[in-house]
Amino acid sequence: MAERRRSLLLVPLVIAACSLAGGLYGPGLEGAASPAGDQEIDASVKAFTKVLALVEDNFADPVSPDKVIYKGAVMGMLRTLDPHSTFFDPRDYQLLREEQKGHYFGVGMQIGLSRTGNGKVMVIEPFPGSPSYRAGIRPGDYILAVEDRPTDKLNLNEVADLLKGPRGTKVKVTFGREGSEQPFTILLTRDEIPRKSVKDTFWVRPGTGIAYLDIDQFNENTSREVEEGIRGLGEQNFRGLILDLRGNPGGLLNEGVAVADRFLRKGQTIVSHRGRASAEKPYAAKVGNSGYDYPIVVLVDRNSASAAEIVAGALQDHDRAWILGERSFGKGLVQTVYPLTENTGLALTTAHYYTPSGRLIQRDYSNISFLDYYYGRRSEEPNPPQDVKMTDSGRTVYGGGGIAPDEKYPTPELDRFQIDLKLRRYAFFIFTAKYFGTHEAKLPKNWAPDEDILNEFHRYLLEDKVSFTEAEFAQHHDWIRSELRYEMYLTAFGVDEARRLKVENDPEVARAIESLPKAKALLENAKRVVAQRVRK
Repeated sequence: MAERRRSLLLVPLVIAACSLAGGLYGPGLEGAASPAGDQEIDASVKAFTKVLALVEDNFADPVSPDKVIYKGAVMGMLRTLDPHSTFFDPRDYQLLREEQKGHYFGVGMQIGLSRTGNGKVMVIEPFPGSPSYRAGIRPGDYILAVEDRPTDKLNLNEVADLLKGPRGTKVKVTFGREGSEQPFTILLTRDEIPRKSVKDTFWVRPGTGIAYLDIDQFNENTSREVEEGIRGLGEQNFRGLILDLRGNPGGLLNEGVAVADRFLRKGQTIVSHRGRASAEKPYAAKVGNSGYDYPIVVLVDRNSASAAEIVAGALQDHDRAWILGERSFGKGLVQTVYPLTENTGLALTTAHYYTPSGRLIQRDYSNISFLDYYYGRRSEEPNPPQDVKMTDSGRTVYGGGGIAPDEKYPTPELDRFQIDLKLRRYAFFIFTAKYFGTHEAKLPKNWAPDEDILNEFHRYLLEDKVSFTEAEFAQHHDWIRSELRYEMYLTAFGVDEARRLKVENDPEVARAIESLPKAKALLENAKRVVAQRVRK
């Protein structure tokens, strides 16, 4: 009965969530329900309370109130609205806030289940400069115990929670490593772990004035990190910029606005949003680009979403950048995050956002499952004719299905052999862990795998019973060499150098550099067209 009383106390949470869905409750929203609507909600809540009581008293097995209320009733309600409204339990809400703040306190490593299938917890990557990195932890190391608690009895979330803690506190971690018969224990001192949203800022081709900037997501520090990266290179030396938003899922709206602001002219519209209970709110560039009109190519793919699409859409509508890649995800909904009781939170769709030309780029989700919406294979369907708009120079752009690139560059499809080695067998990751288990984790500058390393990798594949033909191995010789080089750079030089290596050898980045003249012509033509309109 104590559990039942607790779950009945949670019913006000459901009422609050229902009120948010109806625009009745929450900061900045005006009441919009009629008395009849209030009566309907009251009746529904009474019916829900009665059903909950019957379930708790009569279900065959013990009922978890958290599961019934949080995972069942609340999530079920939100799933009837749209794919992006969601409820965060205490742990998920904490992780959300960590992502938004751009830092947490812990030892600084990404962990996952062993890629050899033995069920052990494995270090995927120690973060550069973190306590784990400074202690010499490598990708592929096993975490056997945390504070003498064996990890084979814990799930990944429990291990991650044990590794986190207040700054300056210590945690004892026992590791295993390929090539070492005995485990080793390290006392790590927890520290602040920054989660940088700007992963890379560097000259992609030194001496040419072409800069590369990769934004991984939009958190509270993104615009500051962008500014620091550009100033560090010296914006006065820019002859072109490659802005990489591939795989960027979005994040904070105001940070997306701030990033777009610094590439546009002061006063230009960046985005606007409006909803049933909120008036239209436009955002315009407040600072502007300070006269720096170098050409920009923006890279997008099918996983570029939300705030990433706001940036890409604003730069495209003002003809400020050439968009290269695949059609973006198509998320044109704005979520407001409401803190709730018991350290939980609700992300509720409260508005639609529109690009400067007036496009709503939200993809249709009315006739597909949420699984297909997020992960289903999407074809390059024709531009939907119902939402046709114009850029500043008069180019036609479309809403209703993401940001369509100005120049298509589809992500190359892996064949069976590549999928097997890279995604199913994690062959490059496991080989690298085994190799450095018997070799010093150092490599000379500009190192690349020679034929001896390739032959050793070939022997490893045979020993691991990977199915392939000699013709396949020969056909993919250059690809194997490139993948091995990247994976071994991760251990020997760290993730920053490995990522830089990958960018410098990325064919899509090379295409972006070739497309900079198109971006320049686009920008100059837009200036001429706008100037002619002003004279008229």
